[in-house]
Amino acid sequence: MSDIHPERISVATRLRNNFLTGVIICAPMAITIYLTWTFIHWADSWVKPYIPDRYNPESYLKFAIPGFGLLIAIVVITLVGFLGRNLIGRSIVRYSESILNRMPLVRTVYKSTKQIFETVLKEQSNSFKKVGLIEFPNPGTWALVFVSTDAKGEIAAKLNEDGEEMVAVFLAPTPVPTAGFLMFVPRSKLKLLDMSPEEGIKLLISAGLVTPEYKGAATETAVDLVTRPAKTG
Repeated sequence: MSDIHPERISVATRLRNNFLTGVIICAPMAITIYLTWTFIHWADSWVKPYIPDRYNPESYLKFAIPGFGLLIAIVVITLVGFLGRNLIGRSIVRYSESILNRMPLVRTVYKSTKQIFETVLKEQSNSFKKVGLIEFPNPGTWALVFVSTDAKGEIAAKLNEDGEEMVAVFLAPTPVPTAGFLMFVPRSKLKLLDMSPEEGIKLLISAGLVTPEYKGAATETAVDLVTRPAKTG
């Protein structure tokens, strides 16, 4: 019996490892497919009711075409963007904005939403293109942050009085980095990292288990270590 028991344990261990490997492979794929499929159906449910029957191929084919509404939405948004970049389109946009600006409650919502999208989506924006570390919540304890932009306006005027430039950073929680804290920290206290924001998000979601490869680890010299604070500051 003593000779059989280790073999049983070995088989059970192999089965468990195979199962965990299968979960690691299948779970991300299943979640990705489910979220993608859900988003497609959500977009179709919003767009398809506004498509005339004569332009909807489902009226002729008698079966659903997943993603058709999403495709129409992408085409319409692209056309609106194209029209908004020429003289006539800009005139229409300005006229529409002037109407919205006359509505007390709508005006506030529109301006806030537009400012957020312009900050996040514009190509020339530097928002969340860098990842860094700050000492938080106590000295010697470091937290991962996403660099937003330099402090501006009244905040910059108040915080830069001591001659220290301040930087706006976003401190996201683990494992769901959709909410967090907007913080203003001195530039000298911010340590920039080489990893991309995507890699930083993976690091947060995995609670530190998925660490991006650092290619500069093998080639970094003592001179680089000494000059690093000057580069990041």
